[in-house]
Amino acid sequence: MPAPRLKTTQYAPQDHEAVVDELSAGLNGHAAVINCAGVPDASSQDAALLFGANAVVPAVLARAVSRLRPAPRLVHVSSAVVQGRMPVLDESMQTDAFSAYAASKAEGERLALAELHEGLVIYRPPSVHAADRRVTRTISRIARSPLRSVAGPVGRPSPQALLDNVAAAIAFLATCPGTPPAVVIHPWEGVTTMSLMESLGGSRPYMVPEKLARVAVRLLSLAGALVPRLAPDARRVEMLWFGQGQAPSWLTEGGWVPPHGSQAWVDLGHEVSATSH
Repeated sequence: MPAPRLKTTQYAPQDHEAVVDELSAGLNGHAAVINCAGVPDASSQDAALLFGANAVVPAVLARAVSRLRPAPRLVHVSSAVVQGRMPVLDESMQTDAFSAYAASKAEGERLALAELHEGLVIYRPPSVHAADRRVTRTISRIARSPLRSVAGPVGRPSPQALLDNVAAAIAFLATCPGTPPAVVIHPWEGVTTMSLMESLGGSRPYMVPEKLARVAVRLLSLAGALVPRLAPDARRVEMLWFGQGQAPSWLTEGGWVPPHGSQAWVDLGHEVSATSH
C-alpha cells in the first residue's frame, strides 16, 4: 500500500491518529510489513520534507503495526548513513548525523523503536547501486574522468551494495524463521575503494598520498560544517577516498548469502558505460 505523504518538523502522535487507523486497517492480517518509503535525496535541505518522510512515516507505521494482533514483523529500511563517519559501521544504536538527511534517518529509527518494542527490524544498507541510480552514475562519471582517485597507499574496504542484493536481504529479513535483532547492517560485499573505481570506471584510479588526502577531507568537512548543503558532498569524497569499515552482519550469521558477487560489479560498470553514451 502507498505510504502516507507527511511534511512536518516534529512528531506528535495525536496528530496522526487518522493515518495510523488507516494503516492498521490496511495491514491487518499480514505476516510481515516492509517500509521502503522515504526521501532518498542526501543533499536535500528541506527539513520538513526529510523529517516527515524519513522520521514520521516510520513512526506512524510502527504505531499502526503495534496495534495489530498478531503483530506482523516490520522491516524498516533505514540507511548506513545514520552512523556517518564512525570508523566501523555496526549494529548498535550509536549514530553520527552529519547532515540533515542523516539526522532524519536516525530520528526515524529512534521514533520507530519507541513505538514498536518487539518485532521491528531496522535494516541499514550502505550506498545502493544499479545502472539507473544516480549515485552509481555519478561515481561512474568520476571513475572515467581524470579525477578518478583513491587515498593511497592501498584500497580500503568500502560499504557499497548491489540493488538486487539489498532486495534479497530485505526479503530474507521479512521471512526468515529466526528472530533478527533490532538493527541489522548489510554485509560487506568485498568492495574496496580501488575495486569500486575499477569496476565502474574500467581503469585503475590514481593514488592520492594519504596525508594530503586527509588534509583535504578535513578542509571539506569544515566547509560542510559551515555550509550544511556541502556536508553530503564532503562525505562522498571521504567515502570514495577512504571507504569505511563494516562489522560482521547478523545476515551472514543467519545464513544469508548475497545472490550476486564481484562479477556483478564489473557487469554493472559495463552496463552503465553502455547506457551513458
